[in-house]
Amino acid sequence: MTVDPLYLATAVEAALAAGRIQKQYFRQPLEIGKKGPIDLVTAADLEVERMFRALVAERFPSHVVIGEEGTSSVPPGPARYRWIIDPVDGTTNFAHGLALFSVSIALEIDGRLEVGVIYDPMADELFTAERGGGARLNGRPIRVSSNSAIIDALLCTGFPYSVHQERQQHVDVFAEFLRQAQAVRRLGSAALDLCMVAAGRLDAHYEHGLHVWDWAAGALIAAESGAQVLVADDAVDGGLVLAGAPGVAAALHDALRRLDGLAPLPR
Repeated sequence: MTVDPLYLATAVEAALAAGRIQKQYFRQPLEIGKKGPIDLVTAADLEVERMFRALVAERFPSHVVIGEEGTSSVPPGPARYRWIIDPVDGTTNFAHGLALFSVSIALEIDGRLEVGVIYDPMADELFTAERGGGARLNGRPIRVSSNSAIIDALLCTGFPYSVHQERQQHVDVFAEFLRQAQAVRRLGSAALDLCMVAAGRLDAHYEHGLHVWDWAAGALIAAESGAQVLVADDAVDGGLVLAGAPGVAAALHDALRRLDGLAPLPR
């Protein structure tokens, strides 16, 4: 499939605009709302998503937008083009003044991810990918780590908003990887974690409880960098996503199947 270059250009334009909005709000007095006990939303989340929805509506009026902070307006019949946005991935970091967050934008065409863009405004790092075209950081190609041994691996994870109710399961998995790996980190932005895998800075990332806006762009960027990406059937709305250097990802996949019975499927 030949994808219109305007789609990637639009995603990049929107991501850079989102970064400017995020920086305007960052470390300023914020009214912080709650969607759940530990699930936060800020004015930056809402403004970025409004900006993006307006841009898509103007430029591609027949396209659907799925965003973390709002529902889609789905036209009758199946949608060929579906934009997926997390306006501030890492909202908890953002709300606490921790400079580790991003905007994540993906485009799905006929049910297949074709474009992914993630922007970290504080580091000024723009990660992009088109299916079949490789992954890039600020325009330069990036590749996944060549590491194949989990004992030498730097892993990264996150915990779902339901962690208070499902604590032991996640602690058991975390403890197992602490035992097996060189180190395990928790950074607070799944989108950036997947980009760090794509850039070879992390050897693998795994996380339960992700929604499609958390992983869509990052999964494509990681896959286009050469990472093995596994997405569970229920990851559209709260499932498991795993990405990493092929040997490391395989070891994590085996451990996760043994520990909690989940069997991620290739996507």
